[in-house]
This record gives sequence, C-alpha cells and structure tokens, in this order.
Amino acid sequence: MQQVLMKKRYRENMPIQFVVYALMISLLVISLIPLLWVIRTALVPEKDAIALFKIAMPTIDNFQRVLSQAPFFKYYGNTIFITLGVLAVQFILTTLSGYAFARIDFYGSEVLFVLFMSQLMIAPEVLIIPNYSMMAKFGLTNTRIGIMLPAMASVMGTLIVRQTIKTIPYELEEAARVDGAGFFEIIYRIYIPLLKPAYICFGLISAAHQWNQFLWPLVMTDSVEKRPLSLGLAIFAMSYETGAQWSDVSAATVIVILPLLIIFFVFQRQFIESFMHSGIK
Repeated sequence: MQQVLMKKRYRENMPIQFVVYALMISLLVISLIPLLWVIRTALVPEKDAIALFKIAMPTIDNFQRVLSQAPFFKYYGNTIFITLGVLAVQFILTTLSGYAFARIDFYGSEVLFVLFMSQLMIAPEVLIIPNYSMMAKFGLTNTRIGIMLPAMASVMGTLIVRQTIKTIPYELEEAARVDGAGFFEIIYRIYIPLLKPAYICFGLISAAHQWNQFLWPLVMTDSVEKRPLSLGLAIFAMSYETGAQWSDVSAATVIVILPLLIIFFVFQRQFIESFMHSGIK
C-alpha cells in the first residue's frame, strides 16, 4: 500500500519536477554562454572571431601570438607566488584564531568575536588608501609582499575554522592533554586533520579571490615584473588602440582562467562536501 502511494505521489509531482529541471538546465545554459563564447573565439582564426555562426577549424595561433606579445609566464609566476603565499599564511592564522574563538574562554571573547566579524561589512575599497599609506611607510610598494600582506588575515576563514572546531568533540583535546600533549601538538595532531573540509572550502574560495584580484594590485604595482595575471590581462586588452582584437583578448582570457576551471572541475565534489561539513548552513 505504501509503495502504491509513493508511486502515485511521484506521478503527481512529475510535472513540477519537469518544470524545475527545465528551468535549472535553461539557467545553466545561459550562464555558460559567455564562457563558451570566449573559448570558441580563442580557438578560431582572427578573421572569423565575430562571425558567430561560421564553422572554422580550431587553431592555437591566437595563443602563440598572445604569449609572444605579453609576458604571461611572468604574470603566472607572480600570481602563483602571491596566491600560495597568502594561502599558507591564512591557513596558519585562521587555524590559531579559529581555535582561540572556539575553545579559549576569556573575558570579552564574544564581544571581540562580534567586532572581528564586523569587518565583513567593510568594503575592501574603503581600506585602499590606509593600506597603501602603510605599505609606503614600510617601503613595500611595487612588491609582491605588499600585495599579499593585507589579505593574509581572513575573517571568513576564521569563521569557517571556528564553526568547524565547535563541531569537534572537546573530549579529544582533553584526552590528548591527559597523555601529555602540548598546545601545538594538539593543534597539529587533532585539529588540523579534522579541519581538512574547512581548509578545502576556504582554500578554494581564497585562491579564486587572490587569482582574480585586480584593484589592489593595480594600486600597488607599476612594473611588469610585479604584475599578476588579472592586471596583465587588463593592460593587454587595453593595448590595442585601433580596436579590440577579440581573438587575442579571448585567448588571453582563457590563459588566465584555465587553471581555475581545471581546479574547480577536479575538486568540485570536495568543494561541495566541504561546505556540508564546515558548519556553514
């Protein structure tokens, strides 16, 4: 009887499910149109870039021309150095600060945490002038370290780590203390392995943000040797005075976004699972 009711309910819900799935697929196709257009334009000859419905043989001439006109390998090196350097420091700081807010009961901890979280309401653009003045005093303008410093402390990363630590039984830490483990040994042997979902969640978001960061590097750098990919792509796209060369600009765009696309498609399952286990609802 129960199976009959379930089948009847399933048949009744089929029209609604069909509409929902059709809407989801339509939105997916619409969202993919810009990406597919960029990839298509990057792979066709320059004379066929604007002819959307013309079938043309794929070519890599656009990529070869772009790589010969701009130092994208240098931009790649700067971006990878900045992204990995910021991530390494962020993981250390967010682990320690997240543990402090989750496990250490000190006077005013809740008030301090609220004040700490209030930084999420401050637009990064508001801090450009104070940050630039500070970097200028330290002599870090036009340096990769100057680009990295303001991003090394992450409020969102601290929140994700704190919420994940709160889901870990405190008895594990108590047992480790009974066995004579110190503070850093507890962090290293207990919390860091259990924080892997939180690290994946935050790491992918932070890496994408650092990879695409534009305004702060634009303010901080004035030489080719220190430019990241996002800034190099913008300057390359503006270098054509007679008009946009869509095939070259699209090829340069694909060069910039390709690593992020690969990382997302490889780790998309871990990315979704990390949100499910990191305490973010």
